[in-house]
Amino acid sequence: MTEHELIQELKSTNSSKIIMLVADGLGGLPLDPGGKTELETAVTPNLDRLAGIGTSGSSIPVLPGITPGSGPGHLGLFGYDPLEFKIGRGALEATGIGFELGPHDVAARGNFCTLDTNGLISDRRAGRIPSEESFHVVEKLQAVAIDGYEVFVKPVKEHRFVVVFRGTGLDGRVADTDPQATGVPPLDPQPLDPAAAETADIAKEFVRQACEILKDEPKANGLTLRGFAAKPALPTYEELYGLRAAAIAVYPMYKGLASLVGMKLVGTPQTLGEQIDELKACWNDYDFFFLHFKYTDSTGEDGNFANKVKQIEELDKIIPRIEELKPDVLIVTGDHSTPSKLKSHSWHPVPTLLVADPCRPDGATAFGERNCLSGGLGQFPAKHLMLLAMAHAGRFGKYGA
Repeated sequence: MTEHELIQELKSTNSSKIIMLVADGLGGLPLDPGGKTELETAVTPNLDRLAGIGTSGSSIPVLPGITPGSGPGHLGLFGYDPLEFKIGRGALEATGIGFELGPHDVAARGNFCTLDTNGLISDRRAGRIPSEESFHVVEKLQAVAIDGYEVFVKPVKEHRFVVVFRGTGLDGRVADTDPQATGVPPLDPQPLDPAAAETADIAKEFVRQACEILKDEPKANGLTLRGFAAKPALPTYEELYGLRAAAIAVYPMYKGLASLVGMKLVGTPQTLGEQIDELKACWNDYDFFFLHFKYTDSTGEDGNFANKVKQIEELDKIIPRIEELKPDVLIVTGDHSTPSKLKSHSWHPVPTLLVADPCRPDGATAFGERNCLSGGLGQFPAKHLMLLAMAHAGRFGKYGA
């Protein structure tokens, strides 16, 4: 029996409410040996108070030592083994902006970048150009045409866009073209399997035409492609857990992932406060609520320790508004760690807090990496977090006689 088969056998229905608040890239590192992490540095009276009545731990997104992308990180939190269920970033981004992927589609997430006069990347995110500027650039790319295939280029947010190739025989096993570094040129699309050779060639032609169109842009004069993928097949939250699930997120990629597991996308919030407004407005319509907060990740990737601390403090301030709704289970965690010191995702376990009436106290007095490492949940696979949420919500029957 698989874990999902067991879940479907034991799931039960009641009126409990579960909130999963995901602070993207929450985990961090001290800047100096023996110092405090961003989470430990932040002034978080509300999270610290909840740590005193809840149970803490550290989740491992994929496997020890493996650095996850945002897709695998969230899949684990949602209870899907990221080694069994693989979702490319392109499919997430496309679905997140409402693009309906078909059976003959391969999508890739695009980043506009800035190239110097030698064709080397000087800024991987084109200065994080504002969305209105990016949308204008995307409009220019509508001129790209490839014989025998349809090409769709759609704006996402800031420097991000989506390209979808449509035609028979396409295969998503194509390597990323982002070298994850500056001072080097973008990589060529390369097939990771012989079956993807044609798709890689189509991607190369797209890049060639796009770069010619963009050559005079002041910032977005180049691009990289990541996460080539077709639409995956996943059991939905309702099928798996018996939960009516809602997703309240700002960034399209996270909306896309939530949509692919059957969550309903609620509202179009642009701020954390608006997300809580949406949560209150739809409280009676759903059983499970996924709230996503991006800026703990982006500040970490920028290497801005102080700003990540500030974003964590902003997150802490909204906790009382969530508590007003009296959820039966409240989870605060991240999909992975993004230490400012590393300016990237990392393999470090992620601080996790679970608050519910049947929680077993573990003596924690604050929410931070050190407390979580010694917390009652221990170090556990992120894919088991939903099992704990369901159990604390009273939504599991007993296994066996």
